[in-house]
Amino acid sequence: MFSLRFPIALKNNLITYPPKRTTKPAPSSHYLHSINSQSHLFPSQSMIVTKCDTMAVVANNIPKVALGDEVEGGTSLDEDLTMPAELKMELMPKHVAVIMDGNRRWAEMRGLPLSEGHVAGMKSLKRMVKLCLSWEIKVLTIFMFSTDNWARSKVEVEFLFSLVERIVNSEIEAIMRERIKISMIGDSSKLPESLQRMITNVEESTKNHSKLQIIAAINYGGKHDVVQACKSVTKKVQDGLLHLEDINENIVEKELQTNCTEFPYPDLLIRTSGELRVSNFLLWQLAYTEFFFNQQLWPDFGKSEFVEALSSFQKRQRRYGGRHSSPSIQ
Repeated sequence: MFSLRFPIALKNNLITYPPKRTTKPAPSSHYLHSINSQSHLFPSQSMIVTKCDTMAVVANNIPKVALGDEVEGGTSLDEDLTMPAELKMELMPKHVAVIMDGNRRWAEMRGLPLSEGHVAGMKSLKRMVKLCLSWEIKVLTIFMFSTDNWARSKVEVEFLFSLVERIVNSEIEAIMRERIKISMIGDSSKLPESLQRMITNVEESTKNHSKLQIIAAINYGGKHDVVQACKSVTKKVQDGLLHLEDINENIVEKELQTNCTEFPYPDLLIRTSGELRVSNFLLWQLAYTEFFFNQQLWPDFGKSEFVEALSSFQKRQRRYGGRHSSPSIQ
């Protein structure tokens, strides 16, 4: 399935988690400085994708390096994908959204550069994609980069964008084989040109896939999404395509960026790391979504935590403002 091979040279050609820590963690204020000083973890322009055809191509002189499949606690990413008996397929959410929070704290707690936290987070994402494929969840929306994340250091932002490119490039064969549809929501105009080209190409290449749709929210903000929808509706009124009295919720929803899926509303939102807020994510779309908050940092969020979230969802009564309901069925 997903190999998670990264076309970037890393120390010793192999990273396993947790790495051996020989020194105590430095104070948290030192970590961004630590990232800037460890240039081998942040690729130069020559190490980033230089071409992107329909099937993305990476620079020929970049070796593909397999990251170890071992994660925190020795759990393999190739763990058993069998659905536990406590879950029922007929009550499975169609659309799951995830705020993948805690990569930076995961690295800080281990005295590691922040970059290694982001890499570990991508390994956790790989695991969730496998589970969604096996358990017939139709849409997985992931909050990868918020409009508020530009406040982070330039070197960390550049690393995050290059990491997204390298993961998609290295996984394109699996994406095609598994019939995964890739969609991107957010303001792409501020993204690196190579990332914009890659997004355009992978969306075009996978547009007819239907086994699992992955919606990547990159440079996305819920407020911005609503504003751009309002602008689009206003322009249609100005152009005579709509009348003011025609505007209703359905009209607005068609202009939201999640109109790229037949399941626009997430049934379940999962946020990790113990934070109890939605942080400007899918503000309109979450009106009737069930929330699940987990204490684990995202790199440590695994099958058991996902099962706990799904089990909680399947026990809830979704009323949508009415008195009668059935468990978790829309």
